[in-house]
Amino acid sequence: MMKQRSWFHVERIYEILRFGIVGVLATIIQYAFYYLFLKIGLSPTIAFSVSYGISWLCNFWLSAHFTFRSKTSIKRGVGFASAHALNYLIQVLCLNLFIWMGISEEFAPIPVYCVSIPLSFILARFVFKSSKLS
Repeated sequence: MMKQRSWFHVERIYEILRFGIVGVLATIIQYAFYYLFLKIGLSPTIAFSVSYGISWLCNFWLSAHFTFRSKTSIKRGVGFASAHALNYLIQVLCLNLFIWMGISEEFAPIPVYCVSIPLSFILARFVFKSSKLS
């Protein structure tokens, strides 16, 4: 009888840890650029959008090679971009909601990340683990 693999197999745990490392790095990059762009006078939405794009490039490369140990490809790039388009829309909506609720522009991304990081893992894992996008 074959033993069924648990969701929390050791490799899955390491994958989640690697995702966390990449996520923290991408979030730091995004927040640093967001803050810089705010300080030079960009609107919060534009600053957030440009910093998201910069962070996305780092995130894609690190997610492929470090987190999920996959090769990059056009299909995976398109899949990752599509997954992150949804994530981006959620983040921008949450950012503007939190600013509207009275959270300062400088700190509004912090609760946004709390909402979007779990979603990001699920979407990125699908892209890099799907045999259809190889």
